[in-house]
Amino acid sequence: MRFQKVPLVLFLALLIHSNQASLLAQQKQFDEPITVKTTLVSVPVIVSDRGGRYISGLKANDFKLYQDRVEQPISVFDAAEEPLNVALIIDTSKSTRDVLDDIKSAGSKFLKELRPQDHAMVLSVDADVHVLSQLTSDRKVLENAVDSARTGDEIGTVLRDGVAEVIEHNFKRVEGRKAIIVLTDGKDAGSEIGEQQLLDEATESGAMIYPVLFDTTFQRRGWIGATDFPRRRVWVGPGGFPPPKRPRNQRRRDRAERKTEEAVSFLERLADASAGRYYTSKSNDLKMTFNLIAEELRHQYRLGFYPDNNKMDGNRHTLKVEVAAPDAVVRARRSYQAAGASNGS
Repeated sequence: MRFQKVPLVLFLALLIHSNQASLLAQQKQFDEPITVKTTLVSVPVIVSDRGGRYISGLKANDFKLYQDRVEQPISVFDAAEEPLNVALIIDTSKSTRDVLDDIKSAGSKFLKELRPQDHAMVLSVDADVHVLSQLTSDRKVLENAVDSARTGDEIGTVLRDGVAEVIEHNFKRVEGRKAIIVLTDGKDAGSEIGEQQLLDEATESGAMIYPVLFDTTFQRRGWIGATDFPRRRVWVGPGGFPPPKRPRNQRRRDRAERKTEEAVSFLERLADASAGRYYTSKSNDLKMTFNLIAEELRHQYRLGFYPDNNKMDGNRHTLKVEVAAPDAVVRARRSYQAAGASNGS
């Protein structure tokens, strides 16, 4: 059998081409991006004693962080004091008309607790959400924004929408300490976002929410004492008198009390979901209350961990933080929504 001779030049050309193809294939393999399907989960934590006073000086090894009851290595620990980013939401709906001056006064008191490096914004909610001031450190601008709050012309209170507006738009890309102070009677009427959806968003936001309730249950004129009028009894025979019907005003009071109870329940759950705290305007000293809020926000601990890739399932997972300090009260994020494995986020 005779073999055809291949010219040396052609042989070298084929060899070079083969090597180039191999190198290009290897280069393509190395150039392909490697997607790490995990995201840091940030967990803000407040540690206080039984009297509500902030406990400082704790170290990373004083904390234990659990996901679904399984302890996680703490990859990030931060206890440094940082500037605050605060959204102040003022309820200007018609139901707060008689206490609006008190609400505005409380808002001004809170702003006085801020330091020059802190930033704040002011919103009001009635039938719509109104941004009265964008995030700024200018105290004069903020004071003027609070002073400009007026009772809305239309009936409605989109309170949940106002909180969602801050979480979804104003604080979405803000890093560091974030808080939302809500001065309200808690009654929502007309919000598009539902309660559970807002609670889920509050859990994910990294912003601690502090609702302060101003009770307006019996503020409307003519309600106080209006149920004490005697009612005429009607004789129905030997059986005696029929039970008197509940006065109309009493039924109104009962409905108002139920609405207030529902409002309080939701505000407490909102504070709890965000690791914030619920207060009422009946606190002995609102100024002291606001001072406590500002101090614990400045000194909160922040933990972070990277979930196992097996947890990238799009489900909600429970979180728990324990602290090795006697009589410590811990408030921290209780869950997080895992990213789906398909999107790698």
